[in-house]
Amino acid sequence: MAESLDNPSPTLQRWMTGPRFTALPVRAAGHPAPKLSFEFFPPRTEALEQQLWACIERLAPLAPRFVSVTYGAGGTTQARTHATVTRIVKETTLVPAAHLTCIGATREEVDEVARGYWEAGVRHIVALRGDPPPGSAYEPHPGGYHYAADLVAGLRKVADFEISVAAYPEVHPAALSPVADLENLKRKLDAGATRAITQYFFDTSTYLRFLDLCLAAGITAPIVPGIMPVSNFAQAVRFSDMCGASVPDWMGRLFEGTENDPETRRMIGMVVAAEQVRLLQANGVDEFHFYTLNRADLTYAIAHVLGVRAGSGTSKQG
Repeated sequence: MAESLDNPSPTLQRWMTGPRFTALPVRAAGHPAPKLSFEFFPPRTEALEQQLWACIERLAPLAPRFVSVTYGAGGTTQARTHATVTRIVKETTLVPAAHLTCIGATREEVDEVARGYWEAGVRHIVALRGDPPPGSAYEPHPGGYHYAADLVAGLRKVADFEISVAAYPEVHPAALSPVADLENLKRKLDAGATRAITQYFFDTSTYLRFLDLCLAAGITAPIVPGIMPVSNFAQAVRFSDMCGASVPDWMGRLFEGTENDPETRRMIGMVVAAEQVRLLQANGVDEFHFYTLNRADLTYAIAHVLGVRAGSGTSKQG
């Protein structure tokens, strides 16, 4: 029997009675593009070093505000981090930000590392408490900076660094409570940090609720959303289990059945992250920090969606 308005099918009924969704707004051509920053990790092998520098060369023309280089759990990559950061200073026009943690060192030793960065031309530090080696609990070094807020205050005495710190929209796994976690973030910013960069998240509403909580707590510094484009869902689940980020059910359904199909995974990852950043952009967010995992393709494409275009060259930005 033919469908009619008097006797609609279930599908037509949904079309007739369901909500109408308009498209996300598109930024005008003359509107400033958002500020971007990228995170890399120091390579462990020659092959991974080649992959890292291919990633840097691909993303450099986007003129990011800065690029950060991570520090391993327990401070295990200190030498590699320093080598990568100093090479960025010497061989590119990018602005590097070195991760620095409180783990396993005295205040004097941490200060010496910071002075070495300053002398090498590094002006930006990402100050973190740091993660202990796997399987162990965090214990402050008896002669060291106990927490990130202490480290920020110490760095302020070493040199006039720009300092970024971490924020956790879903609460740090070791925090006593969401309120305590927010108070700790405020201490870090009050100690002299310039901005906070969030742990990655996949539900945009998680970040927007966190922004509201920050404003209610009197935090007015930039809270830059951390974005991790996903092409390997199983890997993302493992990362998330370790850092306390939640992976929504809908995301699992999108990647279901793609275990042996990397090209489809990349396409899905692009769609998910592009939708996320466009929704954030529609809510007024104008700065993004990308966890690149030393792979440039997804980050480059998403930056393009955001309106960022490669220029004729890179330039250092404050």
